[in-house]
Amino acid sequence: MRRPQSAPPQQKQEPSREKAEPAPPVEPPPAPYEKDLLRLAEIMGSLALLRPICSAPDGPEWNRRMQVLLEAEGTTPGRRERLAGAYNKGYQAYALTYRVCTPSAQEASSRYVKEGELLARTIAGRYGG
Repeated sequence: MRRPQSAPPQQKQEPSREKAEPAPPVEPPPAPYEKDLLRLAEIMGSLALLRPICSAPDGPEWNRRMQVLLEAEGTTPGRRERLAGAYNKGYQAYALTYRVCTPSAQEASSRYVKEGELLARTIAGRYGG
């Protein structure tokens, strides 16, 4: 007669010691001026490329100005990402086209300076800051 084999011992299942990752903070709703701010960041990106290649005296300033904007308005990770994305979009749009200053690069640069100034004044006038 064969002896019944005993079943292998079952391991006790201990509760998982891994802690669940906390949910990321909920993004607040966008500011009423978000669309204008993203456009301003995109313009700043374009100017960061165009102004230096056209030897404008303010050429080196556009990257610094964007850093200031990010510090002031990049209040959440999502917002910082959107602002930086808009800046990069503006920069890359012209990086594909311009390597040297041309009359059209100068014209685009001048138009963006005017549009950026208007946007900055509009945002500050309507929403303070």
